[in-house]
Amino acid sequence: MNEKNGCIPDAAVLLKLAEMRMPFGKYKERRLIDLPEPYVVWFARKGFPTGQLGDMLRMVYEIKINGLEYLFEPLRNP
Repeated sequence: MNEKNGCIPDAAVLLKLAEMRMPFGKYKERRLIDLPEPYVVWFARKGFPTGQLGDMLRMVYEIKINGLEYLFEPLRNP
């Protein structure tokens, strides 16, 4: 995340989130930004995976629960 603003990821991180896909489970191959909020909340309660995937899911969770999903809109239709 960008340290200047403290909570909103910078453009490079958002682009990476838009490209990254869920590698397993019910939503396999779905872009992380398109995962349903209840699914991401479930991970938050059960524990995010380790590594890059967990970091990215944690960011998606923070964006979704803070009502910042509008940040994803320009990334959905390139």
